[in-house]
Amino acid sequence: MLRQLLLGGAVSLGNIAIHAVVMTTVVGTARNASKWNRHQSHVWLAAVMVVTVGVLMVAHIAEVVTWAFAYAILDVVPAGTNALYFAFVNYTTLGYGDVVPVERWRLLGPMAAMNGVLLFGWSTAVIFEVLRQAMRRREP
Repeated sequence: MLRQLLLGGAVSLGNIAIHAVVMTTVVGTARNASKWNRHQSHVWLAAVMVVTVGVLMVAHIAEVVTWAFAYAILDVVPAGTNALYFAFVNYTTLGYGDVVPVERWRLLGPMAAMNGVLLFGWSTAVIFEVLRQAMRRREP
């Protein structure tokens, strides 16, 4: 059990690092972009939000791939199961319906779910911050 917690914690910390880099880049870029001269502020605001959410989705996909890679290395998923699908099911907290991890790695699924919930919450906070930055400097 300790091995599962340590390995799951290591993957989670790796994902937190990925997320931290992307989040600081997104917020910094949004702050800089809010200074740009723009004529149609509603179109600009929509574009900023679409790009922000798109970048965050790419970050989450990278984090799911990180979990899938760990699952593949550790042989967590049953034979014939797609590790990427399994990682998505766990990370998004969709839950098990068709695939269950092998017995010796059962804690990794809930750890991935906990990691996903925390990082989705962080993304929500960043989306709000980008929107706040964009609205603050919006032309009247």
